[in-house]
Amino acid sequence: MKDYLIKATAYQGKVRAYAATSTETVEEARGRHDTWATASAAMGRTLTITAMMGAMLKGEDSLTVKVEGGGPIGAIIADANAFGHVRGYVSNPHVDFDLNDKGKLDVARAVGTEGNLSVIKDLGLKDFFTGEVPVISGEISEDFTYYFANSEQVPSAVGAGVLVNPDHTILAAGGFIVQIMPGADDDIITRLEKQIESIPPISSLIREGNSPEEILERLLGQEELKIHEKLPIEFRCRCSRERLEQAIIGLGNEEIENMIQEDHGAEASCHFCNEKYVFTEEELKTLKQ
Repeated sequence: MKDYLIKATAYQGKVRAYAATSTETVEEARGRHDTWATASAAMGRTLTITAMMGAMLKGEDSLTVKVEGGGPIGAIIADANAFGHVRGYVSNPHVDFDLNDKGKLDVARAVGTEGNLSVIKDLGLKDFFTGEVPVISGEISEDFTYYFANSEQVPSAVGAGVLVNPDHTILAAGGFIVQIMPGADDDIITRLEKQIESIPPISSLIREGNSPEEILERLLGQEELKIHEKLPIEFRCRCSRERLEQAIIGLGNEEIENMIQEDHGAEASCHFCNEKYVFTEEELKTLKQ
């Protein structure tokens, strides 16, 4: 199943929902950053939720998420746009622990709970929108649930999961976001709470072959669900050799000359995708203004 997400509403528009399958996207990130199992789960959950948040944007808008809970994994950085493109990385990819007391990857231990989750949105305006909340659990999903309720004042249920194979490749990944809109009554909220509490782990549903549509049907009821859009999602970075060239030019002729004389070239790598760019002495000379 190719990765994609859906946008939907239910209960006459009083509930807004997103669901995604992101196995290939998370596997692409894992391969690029060589993350170990627990790090993969933390990064994968963040990438999946960030992709769905990107789908809430319009046009050329974009957002950047940073989860920094003080744990050994360091910071998790991810960004996404309205076109289904998402990218991200973790500061320390080689973090893994024994399973926790629930038999699951110990993401909370890797992430920590002594820090913040921040979201920066570039909406094409003069100033960026920035929201920040404490990391309350380190499990990622609960932290984003807390973010939506406290920073954006939108009551939400967020779920994301990642299953990792013994060889560290990604077996299944996906997630959902269900949000209560103004006008929803207590009966709707109570029914949703019961459905969300009873649903199996999202990663298990993805592993069993459930589509994003089927996941939302289980959460919201087939009769209530109205799907508005299906959007492919993928790990895609915005870095390029041309961007690096412009960055080097911006350093000025003196710094470029130092690279030529002292290093006999230059090498740079992108944090988000780990792509490496190498410039020879001759190539650097052409960049001098």
